[in-house]
Amino acid sequence: MTSPAHAASDDHGLAASGLGESLSPEEFKAVFRGHPGGVAVITADAGNGPVALTATSVSSVSADPPLLIFSVSSQSSAAPVLAAAETLVVHLLDADDLRLAEIGATSGIDRFAELPWSRLVTGEAVYHGVRAWVRCAVIDRMDAGGSTVIAAHALQANIARDSTSPLVYHNRTWHLLGPDTVI
Repeated sequence: MTSPAHAASDDHGLAASGLGESLSPEEFKAVFRGHPGGVAVITADAGNGPVALTATSVSSVSADPPLLIFSVSSQSSAAPVLAAAETLVVHLLDADDLRLAEIGATSGIDRFAELPWSRLVTGEAVYHGVRAWVRCAVIDRMDAGGSTVIAAHALQANIARDSTSPLVYHNRTWHLLGPDTVI
């Protein structure tokens, strides 16, 4: 049995608050491997050059005002920039953007070397040719375990094409949704 002090440190106070013990990280990951997520690449620049990362945690929160959220692991090399940036761009990807998703998910590389990108007139880095992107102002950040949840207000958007081939991440692999997957 886990002592209350040990459980509180492992569960960020949840066990000590009477909610019980948490799932292990392995159990939690196993649960969410079966829950597909849409794929996005987020870019930001806090003044020392742009960063990019692939995220499957992007979710719309409100249409009025237009708000979205996503999370970034504190282990991500992009985390310090996302902690300081006032604005960012969320690129919403489809299967035609798979290479960008792979680049954003690869550690230790220059994520701006291979694919064309430029800066918006407002300064944010944006990749060319993606299905859609949304320029956002960061309105709040919340520490959540080993991650930060970022809330952002959508300011500007560009939709380059309708998505007939959504890209999702499921069970550690990329998947294409298509007409034959409709039930």
